Amino acid sequence: MSFRTKFLLVVFSATLALYAVIGGWMSTRAQQQNDPGAQLRIFGSVLGHIQNDYVDEPDLGKVRAGAMRGLAYGLDPYSTYLTAEQVRNYGATSREVGIGLELSQVASYLYVISPVKGGPAAEAGVLAGDIIEYIDNKATRDISLYDAKQLLNGAPATEIKLRILRAGARPLTINVRRATVRTPTADVRMEANRVGILRINSLAEGEAADVKARLEELQKQGAQKVVLDLRGVASGSLTEAVRVANLFIREGVLAQTTGKASKPLQTFTADAKQAIFDNPVVALIDRGTAGAAEVVAAALMERNRGEVIGEKSFGAGADQQLFTLRNGDGLLLTTVKWASASGKPFLGTGLTPSVEVKRPDLAEAIDPDDLTGNDDDEVVKPNPSPERREAAPEPAPSKQIQPEDLQLKKALELLRDKPVVQRRAA
Repeated sequence: MSFRTKFLLVVFSATLALYAVIGGWMSTRAQQQNDPGAQLRIFGSVLGHIQNDYVDEPDLGKVRAGAMRGLAYGLDPYSTYLTAEQVRNYGATSREVGIGLELSQVASYLYVISPVKGGPAAEAGVLAGDIIEYIDNKATRDISLYDAKQLLNGAPATEIKLRILRAGARPLTINVRRATVRTPTADVRMEANRVGILRINSLAEGEAADVKARLEELQKQGAQKVVLDLRGVASGSLTEAVRVANLFIREGVLAQTTGKASKPLQTFTADAKQAIFDNPVVALIDRGTAGAAEVVAAALMERNRGEVIGEKSFGAGADQQLFTLRNGDGLLLTTVKWASASGKPFLGTGLTPSVEVKRPDLAEAIDPDDLTGNDDDEVVKPNPSPERREAAPEPAPSKQIQPEDLQLKKALELLRDKPVVQRRAA
């Protein structure tokens, strides 16, 4: 065997050995990442350093509480650690009221999915996509969503100060007066060509019956086609969502819930007796659509019942279970996800419309990853140049022009050529 051949064999063997070592190390490291025992050993090591090497005498109770919060923080916005006092008050009736916001967390920031229509926050000027940086003087970054909601609640008629970060504007302060929030019921109107517009404002308990009554009202007015407006609907129950979807869908699976490892837990199937509208329907969604409204839109799309028009929805819909710990503290843990008929969960992913149409009248939501919370952040600075201001002067206040609703316009265009079918007998 020549020296060259021997050399190449040695290099090849060494390369294989190196790949084997690196691969084994990476495999071991990946296994350790999800090995509870390995993680506990790391946790114990950190605790030992705190106890033995920290410059002051540590308060291990506070250390434990901080660690618990951190554990829940690494999961999702709705899983959280609760103190013993919070556990005692969890689910209890309270006289406190809020300001009417559907909230989540994005990149550790408190994010407004949608303000409740007509609620105190909406009336004060809070918009979907806003980042709430401070509640009064309390920074919201890195506190739990549960704690942030508790800060927002308080006695009726008391005022709260919010520092808002918004795309295209400098940080602003909005004062909101707390009050009992009553979400408006669904409303309807007729358009040309016998098209009815059914605007849903909430899918809370009991709302499906109201939606059914409004849909029957449209039918009495001669509606043969329907636009189901789900924009900005971010609250509600899975049961109500299924009931609303069933009004338009006679058969098949409408939604399901999934558990650990995406295992199906419960399947919701249409009841033909509950369907009352068989003619063409389209749904409108936007980034303020979440949870129950996503269930309705996904059912229409996956059952090939109608197009879904607009922008990708926020992505919510899950159930939490409270686990009480030995010392009285608690862990509020997400144990169930809401999913579409095909099993696709909404939490963290949202629903992509079948027909994408953006709203130019709404500013793009801030990407929280671009924020530091400083007034000098580029993302929150007004950005029109002097040249652009001269080319596009602001209209006089007396001639304000309402922006065209391009999403609704597209819905009406799609419905125009849809054939009307004879309604089946119930």
